[in-house]
Amino acid sequence: MKTTLFLFSLLLIALAVKPFPVAAESSPDPVLDTEGKQLWSGVDYYILPVIRGRGGGLTLASTGNENCPLDVVQEQHEVSNGLPLTFTPVNPKKGVIRVSTDHNIKFSASTICVQSTLWKLEYDESSGQRFVTTGGVEGNPGHETLDNWFKIEKYEDDYKLVFCPTVCDFCKPVCGDIGIYIQNGYRRLALSDVPFKVMFKKA
Repeated sequence: MKTTLFLFSLLLIALAVKPFPVAAESSPDPVLDTEGKQLWSGVDYYILPVIRGRGGGLTLASTGNENCPLDVVQEQHEVSNGLPLTFTPVNPKKGVIRVSTDHNIKFSASTICVQSTLWKLEYDESSGQRFVTTGGVEGNPGHETLDNWFKIEKYEDDYKLVFCPTVCDFCKPVCGDIGIYIQNGYRRLALSDVPFKVMFKKA
């Protein structure tokens, strides 16, 4: 009887001391399109404004004195979807596009410019703004490609685009929401205190 009691006590102590296995960290939520389906890497989507009446989807335009690279702007006409884009997560093996994850964003379009149509953030000295333009380098996450990574975050019942890359452990990027900045008649994408509320429609 004493032996049984002793063994039972040892078992209780062993259970108390033994750490319980930690649950595997769950993946961030998938981003959903206008039909409630998950966004997938390599599939064409339109990025559309949730609030209508101020322009349409996203497209490319030459907004300054130089023809290239082309900048990311909102279509003037509300009915226009703009150009289709693809998303590629920082880990290209992951097929589902998820919130709070670094992505390359690229227009599925040919242009007259030599540069790629991959998004990157660039500082404009004349306006003091950080604008979204093109000519980014795909993949190769790290210090040299820091400006090429964007996140999608939940914003109220919809989504917003965010620049706050985490592809470089020692880098300290200027983080912020992506909003609209009007320059020379163009509705340009730029870092802003007012997020551009968006939705994603399969092309």
